[in-house]
Amino acid sequence: MSKRVALVTGSNKGIGFGIVRALCKNFDGDVLLTARDVERGTTAVSDLEKENLHPKFHQLDIDDHNSVVRICDFLKENYGGLDILVNNAGIAYKQASTAPFSEQADVTTKTNFFNTLNVCQVLFPLLRPHARVVNVSSLTSVMALSKCSDEYKARFTDPNITMDELTSIIKQFVQAAQDNTHLQAGFADSAYGMSKVGVTVMSMIQQRELDKKGCQDIVVNACSPGYVATDMSSQKGNLTIDEGAETPVYCALLPPNIDSPRGLFIREKQVLEWKA
Repeated sequence: MSKRVALVTGSNKGIGFGIVRALCKNFDGDVLLTARDVERGTTAVSDLEKENLHPKFHQLDIDDHNSVVRICDFLKENYGGLDILVNNAGIAYKQASTAPFSEQADVTTKTNFFNTLNVCQVLFPLLRPHARVVNVSSLTSVMALSKCSDEYKARFTDPNITMDELTSIIKQFVQAAQDNTHLQAGFADSAYGMSKVGVTVMSMIQQRELDKKGCQDIVVNACSPGYVATDMSSQKGNLTIDEGAETPVYCALLPPNIDSPRGLFIREKQVLEWKA
């Protein structure tokens, strides 16, 4: 039987690093720490080695499709599958950023939504029975949803929304941001929040699609790690990275054949109803 393996994207620092640390302590298999930058990734592995934890390193830049394909080939060759996928990699512009909103919308949705979806499309064929997928979202997705028009609220909370429809709406948001008409069009004024609306709804659709295919106990959930002190939050969060890792790791280690949570949004290890 092949050795079990967990993969955490964007995990050389911050919440991703905390998730790797916790999985090294609690998961019965190899844990892959990934980073765009090889030096930063190997340094992160060395730091955990000092704690007597033993993650493996593999380069991964989710914005580079070839990099995603390479890690897929590596998993296939070395493990024959994948047991845990934590999609943690993401970006956010600082509040003080002077970048135009059009740029923020384009860049943020590209990484956080479209390229996270691409990672899933490449790696999902490797998921073994009882695999767990955790898409790290944010409570800002709930806030952004609440600021959308009634029409978009209804579409984002429609239990039958398809992936094509979702990607189309996120593209409409990006285009509206380019035209500076996103507010009139009915979208929230937060590029990060809208990208995470995409991640949350994507997770719900993925669970439906996997169930439809008859996949054996593969569970996907979106989650909010909480407000964590990281570079992304300019160290302003009230949680440590290890506290921020708790809910994603809870989702990653859900026991076999669980009825719930499946295809839901989790905050503080509890289901948060996705509604406007």
